[in-house]
Amino acid sequence: MDTSVVFTEAYYFFTVAIMWLLHVGFMTYEAGVSRRKNVMSTAMKNIMTIAVVTPTFYYVGWYVYFCMQEGLKFTGSPDGNSPAGLDGLFFCGDQYGLPWDGSAGPNLGDNITGVFWAAFVLFSWTTGSIMSGSVLERIRISAYLWLTALMGGIVWVVAAAWGWSYGGWLGVHFGYHDFAASGVVHGVSGIFALGVLFNLGPRIGRYDSNGGTRAFKPHNLHLTLMGLMIIFTAFYAFYAACLAITADTTPGWANIYFNPATLSAITYTITMGFAGGFAGGYIFAKGDPFWTISGGLAGVVAVSAGADIYSPNLVLILAFFSAGLAYSVGNWIEQKARIDDAVGAVSVHGVMGFWGVMAVGIFAGGYPTGPAGVTTSFLGQLVGAAAIFALAFVTGYVASWILKKLNLLRVPPEVEVEGLDMAEFETDFYPEFGRATEPIVHADGSEGDADETLRADLAANR
Repeated sequence: MDTSVVFTEAYYFFTVAIMWLLHVGFMTYEAGVSRRKNVMSTAMKNIMTIAVVTPTFYYVGWYVYFCMQEGLKFTGSPDGNSPAGLDGLFFCGDQYGLPWDGSAGPNLGDNITGVFWAAFVLFSWTTGSIMSGSVLERIRISAYLWLTALMGGIVWVVAAAWGWSYGGWLGVHFGYHDFAASGVVHGVSGIFALGVLFNLGPRIGRYDSNGGTRAFKPHNLHLTLMGLMIIFTAFYAFYAACLAITADTTPGWANIYFNPATLSAITYTITMGFAGGFAGGYIFAKGDPFWTISGGLAGVVAVSAGADIYSPNLVLILAFFSAGLAYSVGNWIEQKARIDDAVGAVSVHGVMGFWGVMAVGIFAGGYPTGPAGVTTSFLGQLVGAAAIFALAFVTGYVASWILKKLNLLRVPPEVEVEGLDMAEFETDFYPEFGRATEPIVHADGSEGDADETLRADLAANR
């Protein structure tokens, strides 16, 4: 077998394995942000994201990616391999290992499709997890799972088909450039979450009738910081998975639009992006730990769209000021707009994602991108941002509005006050803080006070 094929398969396999840390990080980060009474329900949402997004992407999203690149133009199966009676209707893309195609596996003649598919699945989980943090502590888990399946399995995939593919209409016709998914992953997720938040509403007690804002502080800020550092580790694999290995470009690596790119360039970008973002977050937030580390994330999101072409000097400056912008916008959303985004996802991912898209038009206009040789421009980036923003917000708002009207979106007030952990699991996962004594089940099945039993046992053994 050609060693280049083996290398490509191994390359994407290990990026996928390392990207799992993104979801370890998201689970840790969000569990730390939540209050003690909601920790386990928050963690479980992240685990169940994987359970529902994976099959949704496999059965729907993978097809959407290959069939929606030209917008709503569909073509029939090129090989007549669609389900019986449906060939020629709109089952394009069968040759890419779709569920109804035998090439999906096991197939010893295909070393690429599975690992390439898995890289997209990891991106899909990320979009769901971004939304997860913004809505925590008051959304029904069933509602969240429906929304994350829609977001992670379909909506972001449409955005990727439009602007993050070799044949996407935004790239082909407008020169849209979004190398590491500032817009098509981060932006679309944050703005979808914004649409949901309009219908979900703030947590009980978050705002008072006089315009005041109550801060719900993380129950474990150290855990939150650690979660974000784990996410940052996985970002290197995320960036690496955005590269294509090809014999048709020099030096053999390309971006999603098949223009030349290198691992070395993106290593500069991500590292300088974190450094600039941390510095900006620390200075603009006056040393606030949460916004210092969130500034690192905001900085990297803002430079991701141009990560393959930016100078390290530009990256450092852009990330620094983008962190300050994210902090200011996050505070405005929380205090002035009175939108209860528990982790600042709308600002850090949504606003910074689309700012990152526009920054390419400002700082990299004229760069050739896409198969048609179209160059990037401010107008082209603006068209892409507008299309993806509308897609994200409208779908998030409409889907959550329907759930709200069916009374399926938010937990009842008494459940929210008590805490989702008690309602969902009927247990307190921090019992040493919540109870003075612990129950014990005696041999005859009756319950007693564990502390009293312990004291009796100690007295009997003296």
